[in-house]
Amino acid sequence: MAPRPRRPFRPQPRTLLPLSSAAHTAGTEPAPPPPPFEALGLSEDLLGAVRDMGFERSTPIQARAIPIALQGRDVVGQAQTGSGKTAAFGLPILERLDPAGPAVQALILCPTRELAVQVSEELTRLAAHRQAGVLAIFGGDPMSRQLTGLRQHPPIIVATPGRLLDHVQRGSLTLSAVRFAVLDEADRMLDMGFAPDVERILRQTPSARQTMLFSATMPEWVRRLASRYMRDPVTVSISGGTELVPQVRQWYIEASWADKVDALTKILDSPEVRIGLIFTETKRNADLLHVALLARGVDVTVLHGDLSQKERDEALTRFRESRVRFLIATNVAARGLDIEDITHVINYDVPSTPEEYVHRVGRTARAGREGMALTLITPIEILKVRDIEKHTRTAIERHTMDELDQLLQSAVPA
Repeated sequence: MAPRPRRPFRPQPRTLLPLSSAAHTAGTEPAPPPPPFEALGLSEDLLGAVRDMGFERSTPIQARAIPIALQGRDVVGQAQTGSGKTAAFGLPILERLDPAGPAVQALILCPTRELAVQVSEELTRLAAHRQAGVLAIFGGDPMSRQLTGLRQHPPIIVATPGRLLDHVQRGSLTLSAVRFAVLDEADRMLDMGFAPDVERILRQTPSARQTMLFSATMPEWVRRLASRYMRDPVTVSISGGTELVPQVRQWYIEASWADKVDALTKILDSPEVRIGLIFTETKRNADLLHVALLARGVDVTVLHGDLSQKERDEALTRFRESRVRFLIATNVAARGLDIEDITHVINYDVPSTPEEYVHRVGRTARAGREGMALTLITPIEILKVRDIEKHTRTAIERHTMDELDQLLQSAVPA
């Protein structure tokens, strides 16, 4: 049988994978730049820490939330992943913290251990010019290390709900002096089954505390939580958590299920794909893809919830330090990833919801950089793409396996 002729390649106005081209932002006007941090009412030592971290202007969520939080008001913040939420609550807390006060004045709850580590590290950098210790508490980490840290009486605790309750029940920490409570990624805490634990924790803190809640989406439980445990909160919504930053270019590539690994391997072989985060829907798919890519000589590691804490830490460290170029991850495991150099997010599996697509794609184009999102789809998954386009109000460019070789070749620098 003669081979089926390939459809002629039609050059596109833009080529695959170079990050220098302008992002597609049809129908939108550029927003005015957010104000510099100096305009937000922060003290000089915190401004110095911000400058040390290389930031000059605030992000939209920071510009709107920080002045309100500095007044002591409760805040409900809705913004996409990667929008700068940690500084939006961290800077006001550090500004109002009492250095001579009791331990555990500020409590930040996070859904995953990775996010808890990320938040604690960023708060530590923001507190560089202040005497304010930060301790991360999460499951899978040695209890002895956490007990040693608690003996130092840190004023700021960043914790996952389950391990925090373990310490409360042991009597190794008390929440009676909490003045600031933050729920970070509240919708993800609901998805992971932490809702009862979160409410138990809040009931053990003083009712006079300042509460800040940050979430990419606002499911009913998050709304109820705000009405029950917050005092006249001010809502700050940045694009409803559904729009992508304009620096992200988006493509979907049609391929049969049998061709997906081949398509992904070709993409990863492109020199333009420097640091890539690859998403799968399940831990099993992550493991199978990891084995398949290793067999093809791809420089890749894997991250998901069935790995031990040591294995997860090792995978993250290798990826953060660019000792491995590609990381395969499931949604929950990657929720706390904040790596500014990721050039490409690749959806090996189409996300189950448009919101999850936004969370994934938010891992690239950080800190004003450009990035690209590539989604591999089978023909029957096109309706999922249409839902994503409708939800995010953006068009995702279509390409096929037949075009892939020529697209990749056109992207190689001369």
